[in-house]
Amino acid sequence: MLGYKFGIDELMTKINILKEEFTQTAASSPIEHVSSRLKTPESIIEKAQRKGVELSFEAIRREIADIAGVRVTCSFISDTYRVLELLSGQPDVTVLEVKDYIAKPKTNGYKSLHLIVEIPVFLSSGVENVKVEVQIRTIAMDFWASLEHKIYYKYNRTVPAALLTDLKLAADVASTLDRSMERLHEEVQGLTDETPAIALPGSDVRLPENLSLTLPPQPPMPV
Repeated sequence: MLGYKFGIDELMTKINILKEEFTQTAASSPIEHVSSRLKTPESIIEKAQRKGVELSFEAIRREIADIAGVRVTCSFISDTYRVLELLSGQPDVTVLEVKDYIAKPKTNGYKSLHLIVEIPVFLSSGVENVKVEVQIRTIAMDFWASLEHKIYYKYNRTVPAALLTDLKLAADVASTLDRSMERLHEEVQGLTDETPAIALPGSDVRLPENLSLTLPPQPPMPV
C-alpha cells in the first residue's frame, strides 16, 4: 500500500507544480482542484472478489488499476484535454490506457477522462513502477458524479428506475452547461482590448458590447 501512496504523492507533486506554474505566470490555469484517494484493503478485496480476481498480491496488482487514484477538476472541457496533454508529455509518466467518456459518455450520462498511468517510485530497495488512475473532468461533471456516487451507495447499486431517469436528465443539463460555458469562455478569450464596452447598472464593471447579459427583474422601490 505504501508503494501506491508514494505513486499518488509523485503524481500529485507533478500536477501541483503545473498548477503553481500557471498561477505564477498569470496564465489561465486548466487546473481548478486536485484530490486523491487510496483504496482500503477491504475495498480492494471486495472489488477483486466482484471481478473474480485471484486474491494474491501479483494478481491484484496486475488486474486492479485503480487502487491509487487522482482526480483533476477543470473549469472547461478543453481544459480536461489540456491536462491530459500535459501529463502524457512528461517523460517519466507512461500512459497505459485512456478512456474518453467525454467524447463517448456512458449510458447513464457520465462524462470524464480516465487515464491509467504508470509512474516510477524510487525506494531504498530500488525503483517500483506504480499504476495510478487519473480522472479528469469539469466542475459540472464532478458535481454530477459525486451525486450519482452517493445515490448508488445509498441504494447499494440497485437504484430505482425513476431516479436513474432523473440522473440522466441531470447529466444532460450538466453537459449543456459545460458546452455553454465553453462557448462563453471562447468568446471572452477572443475579445481584444479595442472591443467597445458597456457599463453594468450600479457598478464599475464593464462588459464588451457584443457580450449579452440578461439582468433579473428588480423589485419595486418602497414608497
